[in-house]
Amino acid sequence: MASWLGGLGSGLGQSLGQVGGSLSSLTGQISSFTKDILLEGTEEVGDAPTELQVSSSRLREIESTHATQRLENERLKKVCSDLEEKHEAAELQIKQLSIEYRNQLQQREVEISHLKARQNALQEQLQKLQTAAQSAQLGAGVLPPTTTSASFVPLVRHHSSGFQGDDMDFGDVIWSQQEINRLSNEVSRLESEVDHWMQIAQSSRVQGTNNADQSEICKLQNIIKELKQNLSQDIDEHQHELSVLQDAHRQKLAEISRRHREELSEYEERIEELENQLQQGGAGIEITDYSKISDLQKNIQILQTEKLKDTQNMKELEDKVKNVNEKLSSVENENKILLNERELVKMENSQITQEYERLKSEFIKLQNYVAEQETLLQEQGKKLPLMTSSEEEVLRLQQALSDAEKEIMRLNTLNQADSFIGAGEDGLKVKTDTQVLKEENHKLGKEKEELQKKLASLQHKDEDVASIEDMNLELNQLRQELERKEHELKESITDRATLTAELEELDKQNQETVQHVITLKEQLSKQHTEADSTINQLKLDIDFERRKVSEVEAEKMEMNKELETQKLKMNHCTFALNDLHMSNQQLQHNIKDLQEQLKKFQDCNLNNKKEIAELKQNLKQKEEELSVSQNKLTKIINQESNSNYQDLSLKEREAEIEKLNKDISENKQLNQNLKESVCDLKIENGKLLAVCEELKQQLHEAFAEKNKISLEKDTMLEALKMEKGQLETELSQTEKRLLEQAQKYEQTIEDLSNARNMNTDALHLEHERLVKYNQERDFEIAELKRNIEQMEADHEETKEMLTTSLGGQKQLTELIKEKEMFVEKFKNRALELQQELEEYVKDPKKHEILRQNLEEKDKSLSSMKEENNHLKEEIERLKDQQSRSPPVAEPKTLDIITELETEIAQLHVIKNNLEEEIKLHKKTIEDQSQKTVQLQQSLQEYKREIGESKFQYEQMNVTHEKLFLEKDEEIKSLQKTIEQIKTQLHNERLVFQTDSSDLFQETKAQALNGENGNEKHDLSKSEIERLVKGIKEREREIKLLNEKNVFLTQQIDHLSKDQVGKLTQIIQEKDLEIQALHASISSSSYRQDVLYLQQQLQAYAMEREQVLAVLSEKTRENSQLKTEYHKIMDMVAAKEAALMKLQEENQKLSNKFESSSQDMFRETVQNLSRIIREKDIEIDALSQKCQTLLTVLQTSNIGNDSGSGGVNSNQFEELLQERDKLKQQVKKMEEWKQQVMTTVQNMQHESAHLQEELHKLQAQISVDSDSNSKLQIDYNGLIQSYEQNEKKMKSFSQELAQVQHSIGQLHNTKDLLLGKLDMVPPPLLMASSVSQTSDIPSSTPHEIVSDASKLLQQELEQLKKMLQEKDDTIRTLKENNQRLSDSMAITLELERKGQKDTDPEMKQIKGKRDVFQKSLREKDLLIKSKSDQLLSVSENLSNKENENELLKQAVTNLKERNLILEMDICKLKEENEKIVARCREKETEFRALQETNMQFSMMLKEREFESHSMKEKALAFEKLLKEKEQGKMGELNHLLNEVKSMQEKAVSFQQERDQVMLALKQKQMESSALQNEVQHLRDKEQRLNQELERLRNHLLEMEDSYTQEALAAEDRETKLRKKVMVLEEKLVSSSTAVENASHQASLQVESLQEQLNLVSRQRDETLLQLTMSQDQVKQYALSLANLQMVLEQFQQEEKAMYSAELEKHQKQTAEWKKKAEKLEGKVESLQESLEEANAALDAASRLTEQLDLKEEQIEDLRKQGEIKQEMLEDAQNKLMNLINSTEGKVDKVLMRNLFIGHFHTPKNKRHEVLRLMGSILGIKKEELDQLVSEDQKGVTRWVTGWLGGGGAGSKSVPSTPIRPTNQSVFNSSFSELFVKFLETESRPNLPLPTLSVHDMKPLGAAGICNPSSTRSSSHTETTGLGTSRRPDANPFLAPRSAAVPLVTPTSLGAGGSGHLLMKPISDALPTFTPLPVLPDASAGAVLKDLLKQ
Repeated sequence: MASWLGGLGSGLGQSLGQVGGSLSSLTGQISSFTKDILLEGTEEVGDAPTELQVSSSRLREIESTHATQRLENERLKKVCSDLEEKHEAAELQIKQLSIEYRNQLQQREVEISHLKARQNALQEQLQKLQTAAQSAQLGAGVLPPTTTSASFVPLVRHHSSGFQGDDMDFGDVIWSQQEINRLSNEVSRLESEVDHWMQIAQSSRVQGTNNADQSEICKLQNIIKELKQNLSQDIDEHQHELSVLQDAHRQKLAEISRRHREELSEYEERIEELENQLQQGGAGIEITDYSKISDLQKNIQILQTEKLKDTQNMKELEDKVKNVNEKLSSVENENKILLNERELVKMENSQITQEYERLKSEFIKLQNYVAEQETLLQEQGKKLPLMTSSEEEVLRLQQALSDAEKEIMRLNTLNQADSFIGAGEDGLKVKTDTQVLKEENHKLGKEKEELQKKLASLQHKDEDVASIEDMNLELNQLRQELERKEHELKESITDRATLTAELEELDKQNQETVQHVITLKEQLSKQHTEADSTINQLKLDIDFERRKVSEVEAEKMEMNKELETQKLKMNHCTFALNDLHMSNQQLQHNIKDLQEQLKKFQDCNLNNKKEIAELKQNLKQKEEELSVSQNKLTKIINQESNSNYQDLSLKEREAEIEKLNKDISENKQLNQNLKESVCDLKIENGKLLAVCEELKQQLHEAFAEKNKISLEKDTMLEALKMEKGQLETELSQTEKRLLEQAQKYEQTIEDLSNARNMNTDALHLEHERLVKYNQERDFEIAELKRNIEQMEADHEETKEMLTTSLGGQKQLTELIKEKEMFVEKFKNRALELQQELEEYVKDPKKHEILRQNLEEKDKSLSSMKEENNHLKEEIERLKDQQSRSPPVAEPKTLDIITELETEIAQLHVIKNNLEEEIKLHKKTIEDQSQKTVQLQQSLQEYKREIGESKFQYEQMNVTHEKLFLEKDEEIKSLQKTIEQIKTQLHNERLVFQTDSSDLFQETKAQALNGENGNEKHDLSKSEIERLVKGIKEREREIKLLNEKNVFLTQQIDHLSKDQVGKLTQIIQEKDLEIQALHASISSSSYRQDVLYLQQQLQAYAMEREQVLAVLSEKTRENSQLKTEYHKIMDMVAAKEAALMKLQEENQKLSNKFESSSQDMFRETVQNLSRIIREKDIEIDALSQKCQTLLTVLQTSNIGNDSGSGGVNSNQFEELLQERDKLKQQVKKMEEWKQQVMTTVQNMQHESAHLQEELHKLQAQISVDSDSNSKLQIDYNGLIQSYEQNEKKMKSFSQELAQVQHSIGQLHNTKDLLLGKLDMVPPPLLMASSVSQTSDIPSSTPHEIVSDASKLLQQELEQLKKMLQEKDDTIRTLKENNQRLSDSMAITLELERKGQKDTDPEMKQIKGKRDVFQKSLREKDLLIKSKSDQLLSVSENLSNKENENELLKQAVTNLKERNLILEMDICKLKEENEKIVARCREKETEFRALQETNMQFSMMLKEREFESHSMKEKALAFEKLLKEKEQGKMGELNHLLNEVKSMQEKAVSFQQERDQVMLALKQKQMESSALQNEVQHLRDKEQRLNQELERLRNHLLEMEDSYTQEALAAEDRETKLRKKVMVLEEKLVSSSTAVENASHQASLQVESLQEQLNLVSRQRDETLLQLTMSQDQVKQYALSLANLQMVLEQFQQEEKAMYSAELEKHQKQTAEWKKKAEKLEGKVESLQESLEEANAALDAASRLTEQLDLKEEQIEDLRKQGEIKQEMLEDAQNKLMNLINSTEGKVDKVLMRNLFIGHFHTPKNKRHEVLRLMGSILGIKKEELDQLVSEDQKGVTRWVTGWLGGGGAGSKSVPSTPIRPTNQSVFNSSFSELFVKFLETESRPNLPLPTLSVHDMKPLGAAGICNPSSTRSSSHTETTGLGTSRRPDANPFLAPRSAAVPLVTPTSLGAGGSGHLLMKPISDALPTFTPLPVLPDASAGAVLKDLLKQ
């Protein structure tokens, strides 16, 4: 605004200068005029009369000029008055307009200021957001927001200052000039258009286009009239405006000149004042100078301060700039990050494009499939009529096609087999029959395999039965033995009844268990049948759903077709919507931005998904940990039922579970948040996707859902199979248990039979053992009951699982129903959309109609314009006529004008109507756009619904999977618990050890592997079937070619026979001719014959050449055909290669789920297919050769018919050779085919073997994995037990500390109380003394003393009470202490006992613990690494979550910023547009102002010049006046008056001249503008002409193209008709071919029927086998029943046996009670047995060699020994009483032997003998060590070596324990001890000393000596478990429990003589060769064997 005002001021200055210049020039002219007059006067002063004449003539002239000037003046005054009136009117109008404009401008400026303020606020917000988003590294403050707002303030001020005066009227003038220029430009443009259309009309008239419609011409004429009226009105208005503006301009000029004059006068006065001041003197100048200097100095200081401030501001700005640069750098970094993200997005886009291409390829495949179906339809259709050009026929054909497609789809849904109608129906039926038969065959094979398995199991049962029969035989023997020994067992009848009752109960329980097992079997079979039925139902459901899916796919295909048609229609409509596309482009830009944002969000989404996946993995890990912890808890509960600290561990576990639940809930919340964000992103995605992609997605979704359903059903089936396998394994386990129980019963019978052989002593011992055994059996029965209950619970759980799975199936079915409903909704929606689309299709048609109307209106407008131009021309012509003609013709022109005005009014009305119509059209377009938007929104809503439904479906799937996983985990945990129980049972029984869990898991793995193998086998079978089909097709082709070959060879044979006959005839003729020639040679007519023959030869040669030429042409054609054929073959090969590529891709996908063996198989299959292709090419070559043969034959036939005989015999021979070659090739082909078949079969066998190997490997892997899992479970259990023990120890230590603390407190309290008691008596004494003293001297009353004594008594009583309480507390604490100490002692004793009991176990456990500790360390390291990884992962997770939150915040901020920036951008765009418009206006104003400035400057210059000239003239006049004041005053006055008048005239002339100049300049400007417009219009004309020419060319080209297309269509019609003819011919030929094919098909059908018969026979055979197997099964069932009967009998016999034996045992117990006093008799019997043992020793020395031979027998007997071990232990316990008498005695003979042995042994090992002797004598270990060490140092104290400590014994007995317990002696019988003695002495470590029988004699005399010291009973240890815990012991050594005691137990009482075999053994005793005795075999049996030998 300031610049504009400055420009205005400069313009004013220039114009004033021009005015001054003009005035000065005027004054100069006047002065020159006066000078001339004065000079003339001076020249002609000579004569007075002449002077008078001249002056009079001059005066006359001046008067005449004066008169003329007056007249002109008056005229000008009138004009001025008129102009002034006009000016006033114009000024009023202009003022009103200017006020309105100013108001509007002020409003706009206010709005701008508001908007700028808002912009500033938004910028401030943006800056704040940026600072918040950036990190806190940038410490600088935010830029002040006033920088932007400050720039707008001065503009507003200038605006306001601009409206203060009336100087703005210049702007109005300029605007009016611009309007005038614009209107003139429009007028010129319209004139040029009129001329152009006139030319076109003339050219059209010349061409003779009289065929135009008259209605259009009338319309155009009306439009022209209306336009003419409008034009005339516009012209009148413009003229009026022009006149008004001119008046205004003149008035303004007058005002400016007046103001100029006033300013000049003011300047003159000022100049005079200044001159006066100058004259007064320069005294005051110095003062003023000083004041000015001071002012200047002040100004300089102010400026310096301002400079400093500016520098400070500059620094601040630089800092701000730095901050801004830093922000820019950060923004650039963000941009880089965004670019990286963009690249990622591009990558994703490329992936999306790849997916899109893949979808495209699938879509193209579908299209191809549709095209194939259409072609099939066309073949099926009976010669559809020819396609005509009319649209009706096309529609009819389309309807027929759609109906046919619907029928095809219906047929597909009804029966997939009947998809193709026509010739191939029989073949398809045959194929379906064969497929059904194959399936039946496969099923029969499976059933056969199952029957084989059952047979194997029955065989096992048979073997068991055989073993039972053997047992029965043994039982018979035992019965015989029982009959012998009946007289001995009569005493044990009394106790029989009780045991029989117990056995009956056992039998009942056994029967119940058997019945339970049978019922379980029945239930399982029922469940199996139910599962089969459910599976069948599911299969049916799957088939039904597949059909539905196929229907849906078909409907989708139809929808796609309809969509394509609608797309075509839309493409047609797009031409009408080009204008809308311009606006769409801007929207597309916005969409691109949104897409970029979307890509970013997608990146975020992907990150979120990854995080979700990680979280899910974490969740799974947590769940697994939970399950592991639950398993641990269950184990802990099972193992430690007696532990007191379960509550603590449970609480800790619960806390952990709660933490885990919290974590899970947090993860769920995170998942929900992420899902919500994902949903938002999905919604945004859905807005930008198109309808076609949606349909594709729906297709894919349908496929995916189908696959999911199938997968779910497969998983369900697999789960059912798994459960079935589990139940079967459980059944087998129960059967095994029953068998094992039967074996146990048999073993007990054997034990009883063995017991009968023994003495009455042994029977007594065995009786007690049997009682214990029965108790154990009771326990076992209870445990079995528990197991059965657990099995029932498991069964119920499996039932629940089945019910849950059925419920899940129901849910799935419900889901499927919901999906179907959803699909139906979609169909309805699709129909609605179709209807809407049809409406939209109708709308574009309406648009087209409206467009046509608009175009017609435009045409009518153009015609109206032309008429308007015509009318203008007529008006001009009329004006010219008016100017020429007299005023008579005025009424006519008035009539014309009125007519034109009416026409213009009509045109206005039409125009308004058209505008209303346009508005209506716009409204309709807007409504349609709104409808489209609504439709899009509804589509998006549907998408959202689909997404939600998908999400729900996925959630349902996830929940189902979780449920299945939980159930599986529960099943696994139950299995583990069952396994643990089983292992415990096995440990307790010690009879049999079966790894049921291993078996179960192996069977499970086998079942799974079997299923996998079956699936793989099915896959390979399908591929093999496909190959076999291909091979069969190739064989058919080969057969056809062979048949053709045979046919051709037959033809050739026929032809060759005929030709051979002809050739023989020809040869005979030739022979006759030769003979005739020979005859003729001799004759005279030889030469003539020769000539004749030469002519014939030439003719033959010509014919031969012709035949050769024909042959060469044929060969060329053949080669061409071959090349074409090869090309076609190449094409086919390429297509096959493409197909193979696709197949390879499919195979790659399937390879992921297949093993390497199938890869090999596939490679072989590919090789075979390649070979088949090569053979196909060879077959084609053979067929070509056959064709060439045919052609040759035809040519030869033609030659023969012509009679020329052109075919040579050589060619014929070649043909025959070729035929032979072909036959050989055919034979080779057949051989090759057989080879291929054999190779295929071999490959099948190999694949089967490979699959078997694979299954084996998989089974091994599963076993390994099971063992690993078991180890892990054991390890976890050990860890938990270890932790619990640690916790127990900690708790014990804490309790101890507490007890100690309480004891300490008690001591403290005790001390305090004692101290108090000590302190109490002195005060009493003091009080007494005081009282005494007070009584003596003073006379105080007695009451005071009594009060004091009372108080003291009260205190004493209180103290006594306190003491009593403390004593009570001390007593209670002491009692507690005693209780605690008692409980501690009891616990310690219990612990000791437990240690005693568990010492052997502890040793084994220690060994295990070492192993487990190693594994523990490894596992701990693993756990540490895993925990570190977990921590790092959790940290990463937390970091990721934080980053996620930051990113989310950033995303939201960016969204807000984007919105704000978009708003700002829109506003800025609008402001930019406004500013640009303003700039244009300002530029035009500036130009106008420049022009006005130029004018004013010219005026000013003129005025200055005039003023200068006036000053000069004034000076001249002054001089003249001074000269001629005297005497010439009158003349001068007269002259001055004249001069003034002249000046006024000059001024008026000057004004007129200036006006004229201005008008000239305006005209020049107008002319230049008009020239520019003319050039512009010429350019437009050229462009329009070019466009016209282009359109004409385009029209011509279009017409040419249409004509060409029409011609081409006619040609096509002709060609098609020809093709139809050809096709009809082909049809005839194909019908014959079809007949042949049908014949062949009938042959094939016969062959297939034969195959069917064969298959049916096989089926009958298999059915017979089935019936046979069923009969066998029945027989087996009968045999089983018989066996059960036998078992029952056997049990009854057992009961009888038991009762007899029990009675005997009871009698024996009574006898034993009586014979308890008669132990001496027993001692005698023992002495007798000792003598027997001595004899046995002598026999044993002889039988050592034979013992080696009996090792095998002993190994067989070892199993029985394990059972007898318990009996022996019981016997040892009962022999305690016997050994009591001989416990503490030392045998002299033994000591003597040891003494002698000490000297016999080498010096290295003498200390061992000393240790042994010391251990016998009971010397402590430490003393022994000291004595031995002293003995080793010197020989002086060698006798002390006898007292050496007993460590590990001699090296010859390394396996014997160091400190055997009392039990080891008590539990070992005499015979057993003897055997162990033999074992230990038979070790070949020492050199065998040769001892005779005499050396062995002193063993009889037993020396007795008491032991020197006794041993504590704490060293006892149980050895009964040693056998079971040491399976790795040497078979030749006895186990620890049976070892010979090298140390005599000290706790035995004195008295009774011991025997040598009961005493310890030295190394010096005689040793023997190893005696391989079983560790658990009874010693008596061994002795008996030895004695027998």
